[in-house]
Amino acid sequence: MKRFDWRDRIHELDAEADCEQIVRILATHEFPWDIEQALGLALYRTYAVPSVGELLAYTREFTERTQHRYDDTALILNDIMEHGFGPGRGRDALRRMNQMHRSYDISNDDYLYVLSTFVVMPVRWLNDYGYGWRRLSDHEIAASTNYYRKLGKHMGIKDIPETYAAFYELYDNYERDHFAYTDGGRAVSDSTLELMVDFYPAWQRPLVRPFTKALLDDRLIRAFDYPEPSRFWRAAANGAMKGRAKVVRFMPPRKEPRWARTSPNIQTYPDGYDPSRIGTFPQGCPVPHDMRTQMVPATGAQVPAPGEALPPEGSERSADGGAPQH
Repeated sequence: MKRFDWRDRIHELDAEADCEQIVRILATHEFPWDIEQALGLALYRTYAVPSVGELLAYTREFTERTQHRYDDTALILNDIMEHGFGPGRGRDALRRMNQMHRSYDISNDDYLYVLSTFVVMPVRWLNDYGYGWRRLSDHEIAASTNYYRKLGKHMGIKDIPETYAAFYELYDNYERDHFAYTDGGRAVSDSTLELMVDFYPAWQRPLVRPFTKALLDDRLIRAFDYPEPSRFWRAAANGAMKGRAKVVRFMPPRKEPRWARTSPNIQTYPDGYDPSRIGTFPQGCPVPHDMRTQMVPATGAQVPAPGEALPPEGSERSADGGAPQH
């Protein structure tokens, strides 16, 4: 197998009809480590939005059970990507994610922003920052955009942008308008950074901490009120990432997929897991919400309101989002 065979395979596929297959190839064969880092940074950015950071801090899940929440997030997104949106393990993971989100009053605007980070950050990491061993093509960017549009529709998110350019505009404007310091956002950020540092051997951690912060852009540094990284650490982090990309370019292509569930950083479920049983099961909602099932005019099919669980096959969800009515 040659170095660019996966790239060539991707360009034989359709960016819309085959978007799930293209994203699997990108995330598990072409750029498994890079996309893992980019999506981790995508989620991390959301803590700088006060409504998101304060909610996550309120639950204390991301400050007191950080490893557990890291694992649940990675595994749920992995199962959706690996198994798809149809009935089965992927649908179970999607339902579990929607059930967790539905416990809280999350605005459609916040959902849109979080979705935009998943679309934008891999492109920024690989293309804009130059950390990829090759650049993503427009075809690949379109396929990734279509995949996350599909995910957003299954989450019941409204007014989803249609193109990468529109996603980027939403992402950039939302951060400009909403990024701000909060104690909750800073606490979640600190806990997440400490978890990331703990993935490395103890002797490396004093270097990993400033190295990691040097990869954060100025907008994030200001939002979390961190000291500005020194020019040395900025240059060292940027140089190391670009140096790694040059080395990876000459490595053989990955024949077997690398799934997030096989990562040594996932530690909570050594004996395996059921996607329908992981995550949080809040007892009661800490904030008011009013999620409603929507109807898709073209098909009459039900889709969940933002954060609402998908109704089981062969049943209908009651208007107040309660148990299925038979």
